[in-house]
Amino acid sequence: MKFKNDNFKRKRGGYSRLLEISCEKCGEVLCRYQKDGPGNLRRMYHDRISDPAVSISKKSLECSQGHLLGVEIIYAKENRPAFRLIADAVKKKIIKV
Repeated sequence: MKFKNDNFKRKRGGYSRLLEISCEKCGEVLCRYQKDGPGNLRRMYHDRISDPAVSISKKSLECSQGHLLGVEIIYAKENRPAFRLIADAVKKKIIKV
């Protein structure tokens, strides 16, 4: 995967890392995600999700076991579609590129 280098990345300091996102309850791998900038993962933007193992076109983000991980929103500050994650619903693992 190649990192996206756009205005959103530059606004967050130009620092990115690749994360493997999985369900906290069952451990199923959901996707890979490019996290820009420091801080916690509170939302996942649709354009940063790659290799999804579950459908991201629904109104909610769920694993194949049916565990609810997040709900779809439009992030108002940037007018971008994203999933608002439920606290402690996903596990994150940094992947070396």
